[in-house]
Amino acid sequence: MKIEPGEIKEAGPLESIFREAYEKIFSRSWPVWLGGLLIGLLSIIIFAWARPLGVIAGPREWVDWLFYSAGLYGTHPQNPLISSGSALTFALIWGAFASALFSRQFAIKVPPPFEMVRSAAGGVMMGIGAAMAAGCNVGGFFSATSALSLGGLAMMTGLLVGVYLEVHYFYWELEHFRFKRGEGRPRRRREGAPDLKKRQPWLGALSLAAALVAVYAYRSKGLDPATGASYRQIGGVLICGLFFGIILHRSRFAFLQAFREPFISGNGAQAKGMAIAVIVSVIGFAVLKSSGLRPAGIYVEPTFWAGSFIGGIIFGFGMPFAGGCASGVCWRAAEGSVKVLIALVFMAFSNSLLQAFFSSHPGLPALMGRAIFLPAYISYFWSVALVVMIMLLYYLAAAWNEKTKALI
Repeated sequence: MKIEPGEIKEAGPLESIFREAYEKIFSRSWPVWLGGLLIGLLSIIIFAWARPLGVIAGPREWVDWLFYSAGLYGTHPQNPLISSGSALTFALIWGAFASALFSRQFAIKVPPPFEMVRSAAGGVMMGIGAAMAAGCNVGGFFSATSALSLGGLAMMTGLLVGVYLEVHYFYWELEHFRFKRGEGRPRRRREGAPDLKKRQPWLGALSLAAALVAVYAYRSKGLDPATGASYRQIGGVLICGLFFGIILHRSRFAFLQAFREPFISGNGAQAKGMAIAVIVSVIGFAVLKSSGLRPAGIYVEPTFWAGSFIGGIIFGFGMPFAGGCASGVCWRAAEGSVKVLIALVFMAFSNSLLQAFFSSHPGLPALMGRAIFLPAYISYFWSVALVVMIMLLYYLAAAWNEKTKALI
């Protein structure tokens, strides 16, 4: 068929199908409940393969290595190249970055000066809270609860208290301080300049291809001769981290909103998504542990109750200042937000320094509490039932608050 000048060629059937699929996957945000379901399932897979989902370990190890290289730390830290924690966080950021490019949402956004100060303060509080709870909101709450640690539920309580206190502080701050807020806006494209957003999907494909090359490079190696670490295992962690980053970014999944929005807007979508993620994850973790595929007490840290609860309060109070939870600042930094990138850096530094302080004062970690593995007291069945019941109640409370706005 001849196309006359000025006519627009209609897309063929296959091209239309491809474009529609691309729009659904990368242009539109995924439902939060779907993000929660996928996070829960993927957390089971990565736990069976190597370790549970966590975020703070990676950035802390990067700072540990930096300080050791500069001669500030005397103890040789874990090599980030063969650390599952480092690989997981790095791949999560990498996956979120690729997803942001595919969806044409990557843009450098510089916040107003005072927001930078707030985000730095939030990052410091999050690093301190994570050190006390032996994990951030992901490792200290989500994965710890999935691992049937009572410390995970204690941190959830602390997070709720911390966020609730921050909400009241936020209203007070609005009344007494006047300054520019927000993340900032990306610079406008100058007239005549190339539209880089149109090229972002190609850059996203390139970044994803680079990630797969890295995975293949790890897969081609065996064991590290110095430490015995499995490169193949790290390669699997990289794959899971990439998927975590994509899922978090596409569903805009944020633990901060799951704890904060019920008190601010009444929106319960994130809270319900988080409840789904925990319910799915805890069932899978319990099956793996009860069957002997994973050690029963693994990832049950000695932080109940002081470390988890007080650390959770500090972490929860700091999250809104930072503009996200630990996983949230990672995927939002990958999207180009300078504000949360500042929070991520300060979180890593404060966590590394406090962990070093704990290491030099052996008596302090003992004050954080004990390791409480729930099935050791009430069996696997009732432990899972307890966690599922708590998360169902949280789901129902969020749904009820959406209609009544009673908690605002």
